[in-house]
Amino acid sequence: MKIMIIDDSKTARLMLKKALPEPLADTAEVVMFENGQEGLDAYRESRPDIVFLDLTMPVMDGYAFLENMQTIDKTAVVIVVSADIQQSAKERVHALGAKAMVRKPVNPATLKALLDDFAPRGH
Repeated sequence: MKIMIIDDSKTARLMLKKALPEPLADTAEVVMFENGQEGLDAYRESRPDIVFLDLTMPVMDGYAFLENMQTIDKTAVVIVVSADIQQSAKERVHALGAKAMVRKPVNPATLKALLDDFAPRGH
């Protein structure tokens, strides 16, 4: 399974990777990027199975990433991981195609449930 983590915080990226459940933590190919533009460019190349996306980042924020994904891959599994979980933010990211939105930092049980719900079968 290919997992992409996009967050401008190195600490947040590493915490999310560390929260991946076993055996996925050892077997998944995890790629990490600091902003939406880097993630978008890499998505075009690698088409990961699932993307974990922060909203507030420099260069290209999470909202712009989601808007661009609508023209690249409307079926992409993007899960927003953000400290901003206001109802208006939830509605906006869902309208832009995100499959789910969870509060940062994500605990391992929540992450496992998200992967069970949204990761492609057979991984």
